[in-house]
Amino acid sequence: MLNEFKAFIARGNVMDLAVGVIIGGAFGGIVKSLVEDMIMPIVGAIFGGFDFSNYYIPLSKEAFGQPTLALARSRGAVFAYGNFITVLINFLILAVIIFLMIKAVNILREQVERKAKEAPAEVPPPPADVALLTEIRDLLAKRPAV
Repeated sequence: MLNEFKAFIARGNVMDLAVGVIIGGAFGGIVKSLVEDMIMPIVGAIFGGFDFSNYYIPLSKEAFGQPTLALARSRGAVFAYGNFITVLINFLILAVIIFLMIKAVNILREQVERKAKEAPAEVPPPPADVALLTEIRDLLAKRPAV
């Protein structure tokens, strides 16, 4: 069983998946920063200078009237729809970027396949015995008839 597990882990697909998960996690952090630090401030400025991340509806009396979502959460239950909007925008941006990356890979793959079809297939040289027999035939054909 241990050998089967080693063989499973050593397969290329598992390693590719591991690399993808690690890069995906790092990429998620980049997208989160892009949304929180660059896009949401612009969206907030367009819609009157507010910050989506602190928009919430208090669900308990203690959370009512708090200036920030973190403070309201520490006081009681809240419905944090502003934070949800930020996470939703994160997801949409990530989905668009992944879509564009897959589209680019597909275009590249199509170009490689098209070039492979257009390139003439090289005829492999005949085996040594066939080449030798062909040479003998040609020499016999050049010889004068007796």
